[in-house]
Amino acid sequence: METETLAMAQQMDFSMWALFARATLTVKLVMLMLIAASFWSWSIIIQKIISYRAARAEAARFDRAFWSGEPLDEFYEQIGPEPSGRAHRVFAAGMTEWRRSHREDGGMIAGAQARIDRSMDVSIAKEAEGLQSGLPVLATVGSTAPFVGLFGTVWGIMHAFIGIAESQNTNLAVVAPGIAEALLATGLGLLAAIPAVIFYNKLSTDVDRIVGGYEAFADEFSTILSRQLDA
Repeated sequence: METETLAMAQQMDFSMWALFARATLTVKLVMLMLIAASFWSWSIIIQKIISYRAARAEAARFDRAFWSGEPLDEFYEQIGPEPSGRAHRVFAAGMTEWRRSHREDGGMIAGAQARIDRSMDVSIAKEAEGLQSGLPVLATVGSTAPFVGLFGTVWGIMHAFIGIAESQNTNLAVVAPGIAEALLATGLGLLAAIPAVIFYNKLSTDVDRIVGGYEAFADEFSTILSRQLDA
């Protein structure tokens, strides 16, 4: 009997697809959920890597143009009040408020410096929000996927033990397939969670660096305008 059971276990297919096909409906749903979460995470990761690379390149181009010595008014006229670049929008926000703060007689409305700083801060906050969109999904997948996979494993093992009790056969060759199917859920949970956690930390650091660059520029630009106000 044991020889027949062992031979049957050896003939059983233990490929990923076969393990999925033999799993219970609940475990299958857990696996599909984890696979979908993994694809969703990778789509966000790839999109963010491309987006952040473009943002860094755009910021570098803006810095070269801004510090080229061209008059600020002429530079502002070139990009307009609603430019497409993120760094350009921070500059445009401050420059727009600078122009609005001029009175008809050429003087400045009181509190111009504070309003300019606030305008750029609001613009930076909007850009940061756009850069950070999607990162909470990575954080959620990274923190919950292992537990979702563990739930699938517990459910699958419970079902396997019920089958053992019904068949009254505790041979390892009989137990192994059900446990292998259950453990696949945990594996998929880790497969979804590990990249999500790694790239969440990396992309969060990238966002902080990009936004830090915007904030540094805003401080420098504010200093330039402050000199003109004092003059």
